[in-house]
Formats: sequence, C-alpha cells, structure tokens
Amino acid sequence: MEEIRPLAGPPAAPPGPDDRIWYAAYGSNMSVDRLTHYLRGGRAHGDAHRHPGCRDTRPPRRSAPVHLPGLLYFALESRVWGGGMGFYDAEQPDATPARAHLLTVGQFSDIVGQEMGRPAGTDLDLTTVLRSGRDPLGSGRYETLVCPGTLGGVPVLTFTAPWTLAGAALNVPRVGYLRHLAAGLAEAHGWPPERAAPYLSSRPGAADHWTAAGLLAALAGDPAGAG
Repeated sequence: MEEIRPLAGPPAAPPGPDDRIWYAAYGSNMSVDRLTHYLRGGRAHGDAHRHPGCRDTRPPRRSAPVHLPGLLYFALESRVWGGGMGFYDAEQPDATPARAHLLTVGQFSDIVGQEMGRPAGTDLDLTTVLRSGRDPLGSGRYETLVCPGTLGGVPVLTFTAPWTLAGAALNVPRVGYLRHLAAGLAEAHGWPPERAAPYLSSRPGAADHWTAAGLLAALAGDPAGAG
C-alpha cells in the first residue's frame, strides 16, 4: 500500500483541468463500478438517482488502496440510500481505509458537482486546498475539499462536510449503503465481510445501532441482523 505524504507546499501553479490528481473515495465510490456511473452517467444498481456523468468519461488511469488520516462517520439522511451517509473528519486521530483514483481535475470537479446536484462543466479552483489542506467552498454536505497530502508527488483530494464530528447530526446508515461500503473495502483492500463488519459497525453513527455480529449477518442477507 502506498503512503500519503504531507503537503510540502503549494504547487508552483494551480493545476489545470487536464492535470492529474488523486480522488480519494472513502464511501461507495471505492468501487470502480460505482465510480463509473459518476464518470459515464447512468444509474447504479440499487440507486434511484441517475447521474449525468462527467465531461471526460474515461476511467481512472490507476486506482490504489490508501489510508486517509482521520475518521469515517455517518450523519444526516441520504437522498439515495436513506439513513446516515458517510463523511470524513480529517482532524480525528484515526485512519480511514479509502481508494485513490487517478483522475483529471476536470473529472474530479464534475464528481463534486454531481454530489451536490449541480451540472457538470465548472472546474474547481484548487489553489486554497493545495495551499492549506482544506477549502470550504460552501455550506453543502460535500462542498468542503480536503487535501491530506500527496501520493507519488500528485495531490490527493477528497470532499466532506464543513462541520466536524463534534457538530455532526449523526444518523444510522442503512444496510444497503453499508453493503456498498463493504464491497468497496473488499475491492480496494481485500477485506472480507468478517473484517469490514467490525470496522463499519464501530464508526460514529453506526455504533449505537449496529453490532459487528449483527452487521455481518445483515451483509449476508439476514434482515434480522441489526441490533
């Protein structure tokens, strides 16, 4: 597994739309199949929402397992899955397994836009996030950009909410969403359900409802697994 290194300073010039960055997905986009629906457009399995896609529909040049410094938690209400959705607090003393996809700045910009229900076509200005490591573009749930460092000299970027864990409205994630996260952990990190269930059930928002054994049963299709 490749190691994310701290930012060494701002780039000499802001990256252009065709320059490469790593998009670090810590939720359902760990799966390349699900990410493809953000790139090409369409409706993923189990998803009622149709994604418009990116201007550049090419697949990632490369994908790599990584650990983001910080914590995954579940909050608010997902319009797609119902129940809590995944967010990332980079300030928490933990490590979050994720998957970094090597994309263009334009592709990353369009993915962020789709998460916020906006049309593709506006390239993000990454100057602030590459200088300070964080840039709250707006008050939306996925409008805060985070750069935890670089991978092979290329910036790693992700997005989350503007608030921290302490200010989050925690909410229990539903099993359909957790199945996608477990599948992404298997694809990216090779985790079996026996490892994914204890991890996911221990995250804030899930921990007061799911047990490791209950989630493992639910991931296997037992509707009585919650508890």
